[in-house]
Amino acid sequence: MFEIGKYNELKVFSKTEIGLYLGDGQDNVLLPNRYMPPDVAIGDMLEVFVYLDNEDRPVATTLKPYATLDEFAFLKVKEVNQFGAFLDWGVSKDLFVPYAEQRTPLERGDEVIVYVFKDEFSGRIAATTKWNKFLEDTSDLKVEQEVQLLIAERTDLGFRAIINNTMEGILFHNEIFEDIRPGEIKRGYVKNVRPDGKVDLRLQQTGYKHIEESKFVLLKHLKDNAGYLPLGDKSSSEEIYRQLRMSKKAFKKAVGGLFKDRLITISDTGIKLATREG
Repeated sequence: MFEIGKYNELKVFSKTEIGLYLGDGQDNVLLPNRYMPPDVAIGDMLEVFVYLDNEDRPVATTLKPYATLDEFAFLKVKEVNQFGAFLDWGVSKDLFVPYAEQRTPLERGDEVIVYVFKDEFSGRIAATTKWNKFLEDTSDLKVEQEVQLLIAERTDLGFRAIINNTMEGILFHNEIFEDIRPGEIKRGYVKNVRPDGKVDLRLQQTGYKHIEESKFVLLKHLKDNAGYLPLGDKSSSEEIYRQLRMSKKAFKKAVGGLFKDRLITISDTGIKLATREG
């Protein structure tokens, strides 16, 4: 049986005036003409997203929703009525957020983090801004592990982030050296897993790989600025961040590495690319 709210690999069984009928050997679902791929034939396999239309009938589409069942996403509110809010889902039907599933009342134009779930009573796909209840534990995370982050919301300490679509961590302000905002997808790294299960995150790698990445960024900026940057040990952390989007500590390590490699020279006024003779 195909799954509502998810992608399904289904076989084309028949073609009618209104579209294709797809199935998995047990149930069939309509793929309307407007979503029909060119040159499709009976017997072909198609990957489609299956959801319920406004009359609660399963329907397939080749459009890609912004989130599928059991996923977190950052979506925009299109409409609000007496029953709840409706989010732009990326398909022809909007995603419903009942009032009971709104942490604070939503308004048209809001952009919010939601979790997509199936209502156990109606069987319909819906969303909730009370996504904390769907987070899992952090027992499998390891320090320095690379993870995918969905930036969730800003707090006094930093930013809450959803890790690998399953659990939560925090990016402290002193670990952020670039502009970020809720809804962005970022590559991150586990800095620490505390005894209480809370996870500290960072956006940069540590050790050798991070130094090499910082060296690459610094070299690129030098080449883009005629081989010279007015930055050095006496430059403020704010100025280094403004120009390079890296911490002063990372900058100093990158400068040391490039100087050791004889790729730059250092003066009282800044750094510049080394000239190669012969």
